[in-house]
Amino acid sequence: MTTTSSPKLVRLNKLLAERGVASRRGADKMIEEGMVVVNGKKVYELGIKVNPNIDKITVDGKTLKGISEHIYIMFNKPKNVITSMNDPLGRTTVADFMGEIPARVFPIGRLDWDSEGLIILTNDGDYAQKVMHPKKEVTKTYHVKLEGQPQLYQIKKLLSGVAIPGGRVKAKHVEKLKLAKKDGQKTSENNDWYKIIITEGKNHQVREMFKKIGFDVMKLHRVAIGKLRIGTLARGQMVFMNEAAAARVFIPDIPADAIGKRDVRPKSIKKTADVGTRKHFNKKLNT
Repeated sequence: MTTTSSPKLVRLNKLLAERGVASRRGADKMIEEGMVVVNGKKVYELGIKVNPNIDKITVDGKTLKGISEHIYIMFNKPKNVITSMNDPLGRTTVADFMGEIPARVFPIGRLDWDSEGLIILTNDGDYAQKVMHPKKEVTKTYHVKLEGQPQLYQIKKLLSGVAIPGGRVKAKHVEKLKLAKKDGQKTSENNDWYKIIITEGKNHQVREMFKKIGFDVMKLHRVAIGKLRIGTLARGQMVFMNEAAAARVFIPDIPADAIGKRDVRPKSIKKTADVGTRKHFNKKLNT
């Protein structure tokens, strides 16, 4: 392991991310768990620097490969699938759907076991770091089916902010959906569907937010990350993306009428009867 000052030295976690082993955070975890060996010795120190041209590095017993072409994959995760490349309990993971990928990839972030929808996998550690960084405020858009029908004042709580395990969070946009009946999809007069957009990434955040206002989430489907939308990609299917498509995650997916929306009611509002239409709902929500 090189210790002298040299312009060729690079942080070990950064190198692992650049070589597609994991994100920097994931690389730190590997180092802490003793999975990384440099010149025959396990390293546990975070922030350590190495010379990739001289030092021999192995990860989980495998020699660190050279720089490879970046790969970006969009995947529609089904329910009951772990957002991981391996599982000690032998459960189905996203890796089981990847087939013969020409490089080692990893998922960016996670999606709960009982949730489905858009997952991005890559071997570009720097890209993954940017997507997950809080300062980027990458939007995540979900369609959720609730057990029950919230009132408008309850939905507005999600916009003003609620306290959940992990901290206080708030939605960027909430919209009631009317989903047409079709194969494989059920609608109910007693259970509402909502579209919700958030930027934080707390554990079980969407479920916890609706639970806070008194409603359980029966189904949860992530349909977009930024402006990268899942579209017609079938459950369990994947597709390779180019860099332009991958960059769409950094474009906020927030409706224009939700930007700069007032947090207080106008001084005077003319009361009208509920007509139950989506247009009327959105009009009330934006007051």
